Amino acid sequence: MSAPFEERSGVVPCGTPWGRWYQTLEEVFIEVQVPPGTRAKDIRCSLQSRHIALSVRGREVLQGKLFDSTITDEGTWTLEDNKLIRIVLMKTNRDAGNCWTSLLENEYAADPWVQDQMQRKLTLERFQREASSRTTITPYILCLHTENPGFDFSGAEISGNYSKGGPDFSSLEK
Repeated sequence: MSAPFEERSGVVPCGTPWGRWYQTLEEVFIEVQVPPGTRAKDIRCSLQSRHIALSVRGREVLQGKLFDSTITDEGTWTLEDNKLIRIVLMKTNRDAGNCWTSLLENEYAADPWVQDQMQRKLTLERFQREASSRTTITPYILCLHTENPGFDFSGAEISGNYSKGGPDFSSLEK
């Protein structure tokens, strides 16, 4: 179990040689550890719909075709404390079933346990959003009465069929 679920942030990170990546329903986050004292002018970052390229001080750190498409104009990168580059990519497909199994098409894949935890987290995130817009959701894997739209799912457990985002409840009446 290389990457535990981080209860406080709801993050299921996937470790890499250069840092880690993780995802939500809408975004993919990439955190790259760089030498302390790195400056923004030392960084070259290209974010395209299906491609990423990152180099620091002329050395390639990350380059390749992304697992799925992103919205180019909404991708950003920041340098934090001169030692961490944080890249945020906005997913084009924001469905709970769109759980990236790797960051790039053939690199930085989540191991099966981490992938399972990521899918669970995205499914819970989806249920939390649906719960805030409905009075009751009664799927066979989770039963909630949401009189408080701010219901906290962070400690929730999910079991059953949650692959590909779990069952579709969009046809249920509000």
